Amino acid sequence: MRILFDCRYVRFPRHDGISRFSAELVAGLARDHEVTMLVSDERQLSMLPELPHVLGPSPTGPLEPLTAWRLRRVPADIAYSPMQTIGSIGRAWPLVTTVHDLIYYRHPMPPHDLPAPVRLLWRLYHLSFAPQRMLLNGADGVVTISESTRRLIAQHRLTRRPVAIVPNAAEPFGAPVEHDRPPTGRLVYMGSFMPYKDVETLVRAARLLPEHELHLCSRVDAATRDRLTQLAAGASLVFHDGVSDEEYAELLRSATALVHASREEGFGIPLLEAMALGVPVVVADTPIFREVGGDAAMLFEVGDADALARAVRTLEGEWAARSRASRQQAARFSWRDSAERLGAFLAEVAASASRRAHP
Repeated sequence: MRILFDCRYVRFPRHDGISRFSAELVAGLARDHEVTMLVSDERQLSMLPELPHVLGPSPTGPLEPLTAWRLRRVPADIAYSPMQTIGSIGRAWPLVTTVHDLIYYRHPMPPHDLPAPVRLLWRLYHLSFAPQRMLLNGADGVVTISESTRRLIAQHRLTRRPVAIVPNAAEPFGAPVEHDRPPTGRLVYMGSFMPYKDVETLVRAARLLPEHELHLCSRVDAATRDRLTQLAAGASLVFHDGVSDEEYAELLRSATALVHASREEGFGIPLLEAMALGVPVVVADTPIFREVGGDAAMLFEVGDADALARAVRTLEGEWAARSRASRQQAARFSWRDSAERLGAFLAEVAASASRRAHP
């Protein structure tokens, strides 16, 4: 099967979530299929496997609705995009797109690193489900990354097209830890500081856990840092303002737990990263965290700092058992399995489109 894979969301010089999703799946598909990568900047190739590629428009440009038409001469049996915004007008092949989550319908603030015009369009796009329905029904199939999001897609009747689940997985950070108890009192948070992430609950819990340090790994602006520091009077906070993979892995290996209080989440890759190392997770009790963390995760009520602190203290008495359960849960997710799921779904959609074209 000839697949045109949209790699225009790949970041350089460092992957983010959707970038990693793209790079791992395109590499996995290439083991069994003939894959051509679509990039918008040839520097993206440094983050991708050595495969044939074509150069296309920026995915945030004004001509994105015409992307499929502009690429109609690229030979393919099917095209796949890890986002849903690629235009389907005038396409010469079946198209499958992706919905990762529906977070921004409830939390409409766009990522701060987007250009101002794109931020405006982002807000307008999320005022109703109508644009989403139009895009998804313009494709031939839809991928999502979790059962939690699949249920929301069905609940809001976002598409008439078939929907498949292709989960995320974790980048391996080496062999699991060997200790039976945490070597330090570190609590690690990996994620942004957007409001729905509810980092404030983590900080309030840190005040109740004076024997622990809360390590906040991601880049943070000065205003947010000052606000959290004032909120955390008496707590031990460590702002890393960005870490390398090596630094992140070292923090996790020495931690009591990875903690996450997000009220909404698309998937939760940091949970898998920690659990694959045998580091337990203490996370907000949301559908997606229950799905990803399984029985291994320690759950606390959303927004309840007291409950979070109690969960951390409880964890310390059962750390070894939670560590073993975490490794077992993380092993259920792999990029190879996800690539095989995606390949099977693309073949199914391509075959269905061919039957419609040649009844």
